[in-house]
Amino acid sequence: MAVREHRYRITVEHLATPREDQPLRGTLSFEDGNHDDLFRIVELQRASGRFGNDDEAAAFAIGLKLLSEAVLRNRDDPLLQQLKAPIGDFIKQLKAQGAARSNPDA
Repeated sequence: MAVREHRYRITVEHLATPREDQPLRGTLSFEDGNHDDLFRIVELQRASGRFGNDDEAAAFAIGLKLLSEAVLRNRDDPLLQQLKAPIGDFIKQLKAQGAARSNPDA
């Protein structure tokens, strides 16, 4: 059977702490899926010029896509149901602005 989503391994490495007396934590790694190509989404956000640097753009894109996919998968959860419409509206606006930037004469 074919995979119906993109599969990813997400890895977070703890590089520094705000205080010297705090220990570094180990690496957190997990697998997740998404209906979108996350690499393409990151490219679009990096190209948007909205963020201060490429790392901010990548963090925004990955964070938003992980959150929105979790909300979709758990749509029966009453708490997460509250996020579905606002996230959907936000993503529509984000896509519309991206389309307007890539097509300024339209």
